[in-house]
Amino acid sequence: MSLDIRDIADMDRRSVLHPFTQLKDFATGKTGDPTIVTGGKGIRIQDAKGNQLIDAFAGLYCVNIGYGRDEVAEAISRQAYQLAYYHSYAAHTTEELARLSDRLVRMAPGKMSKVFYGMSGSDANETQAKLVWYYNNLRGKPGKKKIISRERGYHGCSVMSGSMTGMSFYHDHMDLPMGLIKHTGAPHHYWGAEPGETELQFSARRAQELEDLILREGPDTVGAFIGEPVLGTGGITPPPEGYWAAIQAVLRKHDVLLIADEVVTGFGRTGAMFGSIQYGMEPDLITVAKGLTSAYVPLSAAIVGEKVYQVMEEAADRIGSFSHGYTYSGHPIGAACANAVLDIVEREDLPGNARITGEYFQAELRKAFAQMPIVGEVRGVGLMGAVEFVADREKKTRFDAGLKVGARISAAARARGLIARAMPHGDILGFAPPLVVTREEVDQIVGLAAEAAREVMDELAGETALA
Repeated sequence: MSLDIRDIADMDRRSVLHPFTQLKDFATGKTGDPTIVTGGKGIRIQDAKGNQLIDAFAGLYCVNIGYGRDEVAEAISRQAYQLAYYHSYAAHTTEELARLSDRLVRMAPGKMSKVFYGMSGSDANETQAKLVWYYNNLRGKPGKKKIISRERGYHGCSVMSGSMTGMSFYHDHMDLPMGLIKHTGAPHHYWGAEPGETELQFSARRAQELEDLILREGPDTVGAFIGEPVLGTGGITPPPEGYWAAIQAVLRKHDVLLIADEVVTGFGRTGAMFGSIQYGMEPDLITVAKGLTSAYVPLSAAIVGEKVYQVMEEAADRIGSFSHGYTYSGHPIGAACANAVLDIVEREDLPGNARITGEYFQAELRKAFAQMPIVGEVRGVGLMGAVEFVADREKKTRFDAGLKVGARISAAARARGLIARAMPHGDILGFAPPLVVTREEVDQIVGLAAEAAREVMDELAGETALA
């Protein structure tokens, strides 16, 4: 017997611990009922009340191929009927896992060698931290353990990945970050540049700040630097001109590994198959998840570069087996799903659509928002974009946080049937639609978002008049 909407909502409220939810407000009903999602097709989802919502954030940047792709469901079903599960310990494998791993090594940027699997971007970055420590222990440099991340970088919310994340609300009341993680400045020219400083000059200064940090800590103690090619949750911020070239020069100088966190940017979102390709990055380790399966099932991967892997292999006779793994590493259903998703990504050239339709999307965002008096910056690349709202665009003055401008605009968009995300670290409306989005759908997304912004802008004007 199926439950009605009220029963499902009550059951959920009693039993589910929801991420990033004000627990007391939800428990008491102050924030209303949970949204019960019942289906999806293309760029839209449907809730239990029959409402259709344009998902302009692809879930959490992840449903790249769109909702409701039958061939992926069929691949999952075939694998479940053939072999739902076996582990990958002690050299066990499946055809789908071998095919997927070979595919990722060939398609990834840099000189990659092997792939280790998990279930989420967070656990994949935990693996990356262990690999950095393992690599340096094996090559006789046990002091090189610190990992440098960036303010506003997002790398997960488990113990080490949450420490790498450069946002205080992931740390507060949870005893993070761990001491081995250090943070350097965010690559955001709009907020971080000094008066008159060009993007190239700003990038050079950020690289110098990184080098100064490495020198203060001691180069013999710093093992790796982790960064997203484009900041995601930290504000959807593409790097300024010359940034990655300057950063990589510092890393090479001090024998520091580069971990490219491609959880958001991997598999086409920026307009290239990987963000690293777009920005000339040559990573030693690559983290992928989200778009790997388009979130149809959980799967993540740590792609290991040849330089790191060779040290591991050469030490094997001396130290024995590689002692890291999860029950679900290389899960057969996850591998089958990923292969089906990547077939679609390649056959339909979704990176190409992200580039071409993305250019249109970026232009339409600028056309709709750039001249609004409450907009400080419109930014993005490919099919990821953000609009940042400010109280005074000339002085770059932020709104009072209590006004919750970004959240209000997001809510006004939701009321119009559009899911766009209120981002942290400012009043920011973020977009990351599925990579199958069309120009016509872009027009709908931008039009609804602009209507929402104008509504809140008018409210703010009225509130100011009443003050």
